[in-house]
Amino acid sequence: MERITGRRGFLEAVGGLGAAWAAGPTSSAAGDPRTDADPAREARLAMRRGEWRGPTVGKVPGYVQCNLVVLARAHACDFLLYCQRNPRPCPLLEVTDPGNPEPSRSAPGADLRTDLPRYAVYRDGVRGEDVTDIRALWREDSVAFLIGSSLTFDHALERAGVPPSPDVWVLDTRLPTAAAGIFRGPLVVTMRWMTPAQAVIAVQLTSRFPFNHGAPVHIGDPDAIGADLAHPLYGEPVREVPKGVLPVFWACGVTPQRAAILARPELMITHAPGHGFITDLLADRVCIP
Repeated sequence: MERITGRRGFLEAVGGLGAAWAAGPTSSAAGDPRTDADPAREARLAMRRGEWRGPTVGKVPGYVQCNLVVLARAHACDFLLYCQRNPRPCPLLEVTDPGNPEPSRSAPGADLRTDLPRYAVYRDGVRGEDVTDIRALWREDSVAFLIGSSLTFDHALERAGVPPSPDVWVLDTRLPTAAAGIFRGPLVVTMRWMTPAQAVIAVQLTSRFPFNHGAPVHIGDPDAIGADLAHPLYGEPVREVPKGVLPVFWACGVTPQRAAILARPELMITHAPGHGFITDLLADRVCIP
């Protein structure tokens, strides 16, 4: 796996990577979470026209961004069950009907075949070409899953006074996920350095975002969860934790992709790293008040 360093490199590499959205909020006391969606729609239309092919990292702030996984219907039930059994790393925002590319709950009128800037294509678990349009690959039995991304609460953390970590790592752990059919594998986490005071803010704030991984799964000793800092999936190897900071670990959206890759389905399509789907949902309205 290619090694990627730095916060921007990580975000561009993984896209950010409760119950299903079908049972989740579609409105709130503040109103419909899709209110004032023009910036998100304009961004998607630019992607559809081929005018936007770059990353979505840091773009259209305030709107929920998602990771995308597209599988054949034959695998969809198992993958849905896998996500439901593992809500922290796999917070489902929406699942489409077979053959229907419109995410009508999170972005009415959007087309998941054209409205992302770039897609990654996996065949038998091996990543092949990246494409900018998947209409030729979309089938009558294709089912799309939209999974929440930590990009949503990163923006909220900055507003709360927690600066972006200059480095972010992605690591395997010894913590197992709950298997479902052919899908199984370890919990993958992201790690950020934070001061103790920042970690307190982060726990309080991100716990309000269960559809975007929620609160940290662990703070402190990496060995306690089997996170090997010397061999990260992404990021430079770490010899020791710097003084004055704590390692803070969140469940990571790479987990469901990794499980799907290990399952080696004949065809799987995802967002290309860092090129997520921008929904009409306002981040501040898809959270716990």
